Amino acid sequence: MLQKFDTRNENLYIFVNGQILPRNEAKISVFDSVVQGGDAVWEGLRLYKSGIALLDRHLDRLQESAKALMFEHVLTTEEIKNAIRMTLEKNNMTEDVHIRLTLTRGEKITSGMDPRLNNKGCGLIVLAEWKPPVYDNENGIKIISSAIRRNSPQFLDSKIHHNNLLNNILAKIQANVAGKDAALMLDDRGFVAELNDTNIFMIKNGRLSTPHATACLPGITRDFIIEISKNHGLECEVRDISLTELYNADEVFCTGTMGELTPINEIDGRSIVNTSSTNIMKIINSLFREKISAYCSMP
Repeated sequence: MLQKFDTRNENLYIFVNGQILPRNEAKISVFDSVVQGGDAVWEGLRLYKSGIALLDRHLDRLQESAKALMFEHVLTTEEIKNAIRMTLEKNNMTEDVHIRLTLTRGEKITSGMDPRLNNKGCGLIVLAEWKPPVYDNENGIKIISSAIRRNSPQFLDSKIHHNNLLNNILAKIQANVAGKDAALMLDDRGFVAELNDTNIFMIKNGRLSTPHATACLPGITRDFIIEISKNHGLECEVRDISLTELYNADEVFCTGTMGELTPINEIDGRSIVNTSSTNIMKIINSLFREKISAYCSMP
């Protein structure tokens, strides 16, 4: 599913390393670590009328990712919140906005891989765009399973929300070539991990399940869905899930900050047919709509 350009984003202002710049002037150095080696971490945030959803959870993950990568002179949470607030105010944004927050290791004194070449502190980019959920959440999407595997902790731990997304991009290319909306990525053992850009859930015989967060990102929306479902009396089983189980599920859906909750109607040419008398995803989606505003805050 191809995102369309929103003309409201033509004259954006973007926060780059302490400055708020017009879209066509927002640049970073060719010596920045994100350019040199994808050496950065990021978060996707969504702004509703009541504020940014689960903001502190996102910023905690950003800080933890930076710590795992041994970034130095990391901006404080309050400094990052201030940059977000300044960006939203400059753009007169109050809702229906997606924010791409990128924290880089910073600028190097010369090109090279060694982090000791970074002595200027971290860089911060706040890119806020008017962007509604990117998938068709009414009619659902069709996906394929990809030959590209998701990272396992023995290679690169998915708990680090890093900018090295090439395996996800390669999986997305496969989906594009097949004419589908997204790619389902498996782990190194052949079990379901996640989509190229979202987490995945399945429902079978009234039971909600999602894969272990071993080879997938433990998404903020994913965790929120597990939490609100449990509070409603619907336990979510976190376990290994095979492709065959997904093919035969009653309902399958994906979750993420950029897309919220999206039904998956087809996997590898198999239609997802609900043979039960329940519509649990509809209940979970209603809970999400009902609860999310209470978990929103302004920076």
